[in-house]
Formats: sequence, C-alpha cells, structure tokens
Amino acid sequence: MIKLDPPDLDAGAFFALCISRVRNLSLKARLASVTPNVIQASTTFEGLAIRVRLYEFVRESVVGGLVTTSEMEAVYTQRMVPKSAPGRAAYDKLMSLARSGKCPLCAQRDASTLDHHLPKAHYPVLAVTPLNLVPSCTDCNKAKLASLPTNAFEETLHPYFDDIDGDRWLFASVQTTAPASLKFIVIPPDHWNAVLVARVHLHFKTLGLADLYAAQGADELLNIRHQLRIFHGSGGAETVRSELMARADSARALRVNGWRVSAFEAFAESDWFCDGGFDAT
Repeated sequence: MIKLDPPDLDAGAFFALCISRVRNLSLKARLASVTPNVIQASTTFEGLAIRVRLYEFVRESVVGGLVTTSEMEAVYTQRMVPKSAPGRAAYDKLMSLARSGKCPLCAQRDASTLDHHLPKAHYPVLAVTPLNLVPSCTDCNKAKLASLPTNAFEETLHPYFDDIDGDRWLFASVQTTAPASLKFIVIPPDHWNAVLVARVHLHFKTLGLADLYAAQGADELLNIRHQLRIFHGSGGAETVRSELMARADSARALRVNGWRVSAFEAFAESDWFCDGGFDAT
C-alpha cells in the first residue's frame, strides 16, 4: 500500500457545493438540513480512523431521519462523478492524490475511480466525505465492496491514515516450476502489534495481491530472460545474481515493499534460478 496525504477538503463546504444545483426544492432542503450530520460524520470518521476503530462508526439507512440512502448515494453518483457535476473538481482533486496515478491499495494498477473506504450503501452519511474517498483501481474497489469491519482486526488499510512502508513486510520465494514462478507472502516485523499484523494480512488477501504480484513477476521474467541468458553465458550464476541484486537495489530506492524488490531478491537468492532456472520452460 502507498501512503497518501489526506485531502484538504472541508466536508461541509464540499457537501454544500455538491447539492447546490439540486432542482427539487424539497429534496434540496432536506439535504441541506443534514449538513451538520455530514460535518459531524467526517469528524467522527477521522477520530476513529486514527485509532483504528472505524468498526464503531454507527450505520444508519436514513441520514438525520430525513435523507434516504439512495438519495445520499445520488449526491455522489449525480452531483460529484459526472464531468459537469458541481462536485467534479473535488473528484478530480481526490484522484490527483494518487502518486504517479497508481492505485495506493495495490500499488500496481492505475487509479481510475474513487473507493468508499466504508461503503456508501451502508454508511450513506459518508457518501461524499473526502476522508472516506480514496483513489483506487476498479479491481481493488470491487474487492472491497463487502468490507464491513466488526472489530479492529477486520479493518482494511486506509492510505490516508496508515503508513506501513517504514518497515519491510513483503517477501517472495522462487518456485522451481517450468517456467519459474514466484510466491509472495507477508512477513510482518516483530515489533508490529497484533492488530496491524492482522490488518496487513487482510489487506493482502482481500485484494488478491499474492496473485497480482505473481502475475507481474511472471511477466517481468519474460522481459528479462534474454538478458539473463547473456549474463549467464558471460559469467555464470554469480553474474546473474549480481545483476538481479542490482535491480533489487534500484527498485528498493523507489519503494521498499514494491513487488519488484521482493521478486529480484528472490530470484537472486535462488541458486537454481541463477544457474539456469530462469530459462526453464
């Protein structure tokens, strides 16, 4: 996961902007009347997210006893997402938070949508709350749709509040298959608490990152196989190993838990791979 800076958008002002063009005066009045609920929800969300207690956020199907879930969802789908919507500028600003345009959840695919960290179908008051909206790829968004935490151990990672790249936790090992393949696993450092360990494992499993990174590793091997043949022919296994470690070092300078770091390290540490296993078919 890639840590992102939280958006500097005011929840109340943004909600007011989104509903500013609602033509149905009765609906507009009801939406405006729950603005304090939206503001309070944003404050509550932030406080709970910081303490890893979002599972305590109270679910309600009717916001303030006045606005239904479908009406709040429409504020997002009709008043924020469309190109001509009053809240579209904020949508684009949130999308721009993704570093290099990459999904912060998988750190691999392109960010193309906004993910509701707590789903709007179950938490309608958060439908357009900036802190609840995270740029993501469609695959990660879909994988998280049913995410309803009931305790701290079940809370998926939030890019605005969680930073796990200060420690190394992603590793891989070479599988002696034909062609060679990689198995990616989470090995948390000893000083992590039990909740963080569980959350990182949950994040990794929910988003299917082991399979995603293994597929990327397989593609990378196809791209470098010819080069590895040349290195092996000129200097044997140790020359191959040296090249792979150099690539791991280069990838580590970008992200310590990037899949390439683990992939190149695993390739380099495998005697079988360096001595010709990379060419197994």
